Amino acid sequence: MSNAELRHHTFDGIQEFDNHLPNWWLWSFYSACLFSIGYWIWFHTLGVGELPPEAYQTEQRAAAARIEAAMANNPVTEEMLLKLASEPAVVAEGEKLFKTPSLCAQCHGPDGNGMVSGLPGVGPNLTDDYWIHGSTAMDIYKTIHDGYPEKGMASWKGYGATFVQRATAYVLSLRGKNLKGKPPEENAKQSTPAK
Repeated sequence: MSNAELRHHTFDGIQEFDNHLPNWWLWSFYSACLFSIGYWIWFHTLGVGELPPEAYQTEQRAAAARIEAAMANNPVTEEMLLKLASEPAVVAEGEKLFKTPSLCAQCHGPDGNGMVSGLPGVGPNLTDDYWIHGSTAMDIYKTIHDGYPEKGMASWKGYGATFVQRATAYVLSLRGKNLKGKPPEENAKQSTPAK
């Protein structure tokens, strides 16, 4: 039993000792309070430092720039794209990108069959054997990368080489599935490239 002084109040017949907090704990607490005031002034009032979400975005942009620079030294080839299309993880990433409603799925439909909400979309059916701008891996990559603005196909190169490669890998995985959807366009040529 402690010989410390008891507090004068009781609750439900229970009394508590009037023990003091350790000095190290009090100084830690006071230091944290002072730090929080300085933090608020530095980051929120003066706006001098980057907040963690902003710092994260800066790091992500720098990493993406390094990846883009590395990819610029390794040109895209037909073999590389076919290899990416054979890797399930890459295709899954491409599928996630493709099915994002504000990206590829808005014109080609989430299944790639050219149907958007049950109606023919702007983009062609990517699951059949009819292609307008060619069906080789490099043709598809070029179409996604450069686009055909005169036909409504936007250029996606602004999203980076990784985006274009992942999207190409997923579109390559759709070839030959022949999902019921939008009929081939008049100027489409039938082709059955090797997978």
